[in-house]
Amino acid sequence: MDWQQVLFQFLGGLGLFLFSIKYMGDGLQKSAGNRLRTILDRFTTNPFMGILAGIFVTVLIQSSSGTTVITVGLVSAGLMTLRQAIGVIMGANIGTTVTAFIIGIDIGEYAFPILLFGAVMLFFFKSSRIQNIGQIFFGFGGLFVGLDLMSSGLSPLRHLPMFTELILDMSHSPILSVFVGTVFTLIVQSSSATIGILQGLYAENLISLDAALPVLFGDNIGTTITAILAAIGASIAAKRAAAVHVLFNVAGTIIFMIFLGLFTNFIIWITGVLHLEPKMQIAFAHGTFNIVNTLIQLPFIGLWALLVTKLLPAKEIKKEKVALYLDESLIEKSPAIAIGQAKKEVMHMGNMSLDALKASLVYLQSNSTVEAEFATGLEKNINILDEEITKYLVKIFPHSITPRDSNELQSMLNLVCDIERIGDHSENIIEQINYMIERNIILSPEARSEVYEMFDLTIRSVTLSLEALEKRDLAKARQVYELEEEIDEMERFLRKQHIHRLNHGECTAKAGLTYTDLLSNLERIGDHAHNIAEMLLDNKAQRSSLKN
Repeated sequence: MDWQQVLFQFLGGLGLFLFSIKYMGDGLQKSAGNRLRTILDRFTTNPFMGILAGIFVTVLIQSSSGTTVITVGLVSAGLMTLRQAIGVIMGANIGTTVTAFIIGIDIGEYAFPILLFGAVMLFFFKSSRIQNIGQIFFGFGGLFVGLDLMSSGLSPLRHLPMFTELILDMSHSPILSVFVGTVFTLIVQSSSATIGILQGLYAENLISLDAALPVLFGDNIGTTITAILAAIGASIAAKRAAAVHVLFNVAGTIIFMIFLGLFTNFIIWITGVLHLEPKMQIAFAHGTFNIVNTLIQLPFIGLWALLVTKLLPAKEIKKEKVALYLDESLIEKSPAIAIGQAKKEVMHMGNMSLDALKASLVYLQSNSTVEAEFATGLEKNINILDEEITKYLVKIFPHSITPRDSNELQSMLNLVCDIERIGDHSENIIEQINYMIERNIILSPEARSEVYEMFDLTIRSVTLSLEALEKRDLAKARQVYELEEEIDEMERFLRKQHIHRLNHGECTAKAGLTYTDLLSNLERIGDHAHNIAEMLLDNKAQRSSLKN
């Protein structure tokens, strides 16, 4: 036996299979666009809806591990409860069975034409939509070529006494089979790959059904390693979600091991009724295991949540997090969801800048040091968010994203700059008020009233720009345009009023300098609010031109 050929052919086939699964999943995800993000954001209101969302997302990205990692990330960010996450994890287990059914369809002889078809769409069409479809086809074809390489690479093992003895031992020791399946999936970190290999071994008569089914159960335990790795260093809620994934699959394996004889007879019976091919036989076993396991454990979601809460009590010290929504584990697994999280963080940063501006007005009105400290603290957090969001967005850029996503990333980088500048100007206003208090500078009642009026107009402008950004409300964006003109006109008018008061001795030079600095900072804040609205309108125009 040529060991080098066996090893190289198997490893080459495994590498091609893993690449093809990832490549096909990326194509499906890009075709789905923002729907993936919407599904996980909106359709996990209860465990049942969470199961459906988990199935759909896993079918889209072709990875239950990927869905689980995304879910752990959302739980860590506080965007999903533990009960919702359990539903998604259960759904992910069902969704991953689709890959086994795809492998079970015997289209190996058509794999190369499918590869060619995908390559033509990738290289001869400029439309991103067609290229995404080409990516799906190319990955789909590569999947079967990889499987064929693995199967033909392993086929000489049938003549190896040591291998046949191991398979015989596994047939008589289901626990050993579970262990083999678990360890192999832990190493490969893809249950789809290990189940694909199992389908190939079973189709080549290299493993019996008695040994194959426990290996299948072990594969489901092994796939939980990805969630465990994702939860390391994450919040206690994320660790609980990962723990549920492990306990859910282990409990399912124990249940099916107890009824292994009954389950084996059922698979033999369904094979005879539906005339299933060997690969499809394993696919049916995989699907049945995950669906029945979910149905059995669905009523006990509350108990699972209670159990992991007891097993993993909240002992960690709560640290104040500035960024609420950024999770780097999402960048590789799902750039679309990572972009959605970045959008939420930009809105969080925008609301901070608005709060800082409002606090500076209250400080001017009341001289309350509490408001000054609050505004200064917000400005520090805004600077931290500026750095964190920018780094996060830059990390998303190299990953496979659509042109529309790329435009959104660029827009968000610009938005972060404008929001950070609003915070800077609010800090400047605080410093000006501190200067007034230290030197006992008092604005005249008329000047103070004019500054308050300018403040109100500026706060309205920033508020409208953030509402327009959050809701993609073009009408509000246009209102910001009008307010910006009003702010500019008011600043010009108030400067003239100020000169008039200076000429008539109604205002001191020091008070006048502070007054004009306050107006200048507020006018610039209005400019940045205008930039936010302008970006929204420009993006709308760009999308319209792309459609045309």
